[in-house]
Amino acid sequence: MINFEEELKKFHPSLEVEEAEDAIYNQDLTDMADLLVKMIMGSGQGAAQGLEEEQ
Repeated sequence: MINFEEELKKFHPSLEVEEAEDAIYNQDLTDMADLLVKMIMGSGQGAAQGLEEEQ
């Protein structure tokens, strides 16, 4: 059986739509575009260092 007293103690009201949007948009999450930029920048730096060493 469900213990309603315990369930009421665990209850947290949901966020309003505006508060939920702020909570979601204010998270700094890495996405695929961020990962690709880091990979490209990393390979570009490695290639530039390789060219400098050859000269």
